[in-house]
Amino acid sequence: MRTHRWGWMLALVIAGCIPETQLQPRPDARSLAGDPSAAVAEAQGVRLVADGASWKGHPSNLERRLTPVELRVENHSGRRLNIRYTFFDLLGESRFQYAALSPLRMDEANDARPSCVASYRPGYWRLGVSWGYQSAWRPSAPWRRAWWPSPFYDPFYDPYYGPPPYVRCEEPLPTQDMLDRALPEGTLENGGTISGFLYFQGVGERERQVVLQARLVDATTDEPFGQLTIPFQVHR
Repeated sequence: MRTHRWGWMLALVIAGCIPETQLQPRPDARSLAGDPSAAVAEAQGVRLVADGASWKGHPSNLERRLTPVELRVENHSGRRLNIRYTFFDLLGESRFQYAALSPLRMDEANDARPSCVASYRPGYWRLGVSWGYQSAWRPSAPWRRAWWPSPFYDPFYDPYYGPPPYVRCEEPLPTQDMLDRALPEGTLENGGTISGFLYFQGVGERERQVVLQARLVDATTDEPFGQLTIPFQVHR
């Protein structure tokens, strides 16, 4: 039982140490002038600007759970352009494709579900005793900073040793800020511009670099007429 308890706590602590992941343009990408974190690609009269390090909304730690990428699409193709989340993905060097998630269906994605982190209340210690019962929690003081010396009280095996843990759970996604800033789906008329965030599955645990792929699809005929790609490095 103790082994299962400590394994569960360790998993939560590790989950809390997941670093934030951002995308930075690779050296071979065409960087946007004046913005080193953004890159640009053009084909068939369509211009795509992508920034993988610009999320400043709520939640502030979104990049630990998903990979947000801000896009701006400028259409000068002479066609009506179809904008759908399914036309965008990140291709990793592992050849795994990371899909752009629909904000309204994020509860179906594991990375978008609430995550919990085990933490410890600072400034509190517990006195361990060897008579088989748990002592009360008391504020730390110079004379209360160690567990009570006893051969029957082992901090490595006793679940009652140490400061009291608590579990903090993050809110489920999407937040209202994510919905408000999402790239809208629909039809982009010739001469029009559209911008917003796409939220991809998290790439930080598996990839060192990814390629953003965007398929160009005619909104009138539903026929693809090109593709845009932008290479990124994964920074943790």
